[in-house]
Amino acid sequence: MSSLRFGTDVYAQRLKAAAEATAAAGLAGLVITPGYDLRYLLGSRAQTFERLTALVVPGIGGQERSDPGRGSGDPTIVVPRMELAALKESAVLELGLSVRDWVDGEDPYRLVADALGGASGPIATAVTDSMPALHLLPLADVLGVVPVLATDVLRRLRMIKDAAEIDALRKAGAAIDRVHARVPEFLVPGRTEADVAADIARAIVDEGHSEVAFIIVGSGPNGADPHHECSDRVLQDGDVVVVDIGGPYDPGYNSDSTRTYSIGTPEPEVARRYSVLQEAQRAAVAAVRPGVTAEQVDAAARDVLAAAGLAEAFVHRTGHGIGLSVHEEPYIVAGNDIPLQEGMAFSVEPGIYFPGQWGARIEDIVVVTADGVMSVNERPHDLVVV
Repeated sequence: MSSLRFGTDVYAQRLKAAAEATAAAGLAGLVITPGYDLRYLLGSRAQTFERLTALVVPGIGGQERSDPGRGSGDPTIVVPRMELAALKESAVLELGLSVRDWVDGEDPYRLVADALGGASGPIATAVTDSMPALHLLPLADVLGVVPVLATDVLRRLRMIKDAAEIDALRKAGAAIDRVHARVPEFLVPGRTEADVAADIARAIVDEGHSEVAFIIVGSGPNGADPHHECSDRVLQDGDVVVVDIGGPYDPGYNSDSTRTYSIGTPEPEVARRYSVLQEAQRAAVAAVRPGVTAEQVDAAARDVLAAAGLAEAFVHRTGHGIGLSVHEEPYIVAGNDIPLQEGMAFSVEPGIYFPGQWGARIEDIVVVTADGVMSVNERPHDLVVV
């Protein structure tokens, strides 16, 4: 998608759903400062500065308040006048939202309270969990109550991807697949992990991503560290190399895919253990469908590895949700009994790690469909010999 955001109708629906969820939660309203939640609701890429920018969505009672100056019950943007031009990059103007701009010397937190309809006291207001204390504390002072986190209000909205989001994730997945197709040419003995990472970074952008979010090139013993990035270690014949890469693809939805490579023919024991990992990843993907819980998908991968005596080698959760943020809900982990629903998108990425020796991981992004699962990644899962 070439634009920086979706069409106005998408954001209008999201804003309506957020207002309904806010009222249903019995909240006075939502106050959303710049970050992923604001980007989700308005397509805004505004940044947080010392001057407050916030989307205010009134909740209970908001629609009934009509006292002039106390908020109409409609969503409002509170923004420094010097930042007004940035609104043109979001859906604010097309949506016709009320804009309350302010200049230095005015109290923007009072404007937020007014936009909430003057709500204060025992009725809680929810704020995005990325709001800095710089703004949270004075807002709490004006409201007379410490706000609660908006996580529970917004997480279900963001967990269930709409058609436009799924299309964006598919395009991001196809782009990172094209990068992985080029990785073997970069894995040459004598080069460093950092050399390879630099080539991958250029390829990520060349294949349509707006930027690089992360690159892991873990060769040999470094592959046994799941969150190793890259180093000056020189690639050698016989190395197993974990390559985990991703980034945002317009309009900001992320790719995230891991494949494992072998420089030269792998040792038989490496090949045997890797084949078990392939089976575990297939089992977890096959378990995905509406109604299955997140922890059941985690168990599907874990049980295969445990049966082969590799339980202790799998040291992290099986997956994480993805969208505007690389890591978001739902988390595919033991203890998370949330039932999967159509539209949820997350990684399935079991791994095995042998400290001081080598590691391997296979990762796809999948989307829950009406009757099963769809993967946005299509690269083979074999241990690629280069």
